[in-house]
Amino acid sequence: MKVKSFLMIFISDVEVKGKIEKSKGKIREEIGKITGNKSEQIKGKAEQVKGKVQEEIGKAKRKT
Repeated sequence: MKVKSFLMIFISDVEVKGKIEKSKGKIREEIGKITGNKSEQIKGKAEQVKGKVQEEIGKAKRKT
């Protein structure tokens, strides 16, 4: 329990989810580039933006 509490000081769950979402988006975008699928590229970019927003919210929560 103490380790989890200690880690939560440095990074919030929302921030982690944002980082995961950004990573998923980057993978999706790259797959779209490789396959020439513009729709997947756009969806990947959107996921990255969503992830960045989540990450920033998590950072803001951590600072409060």
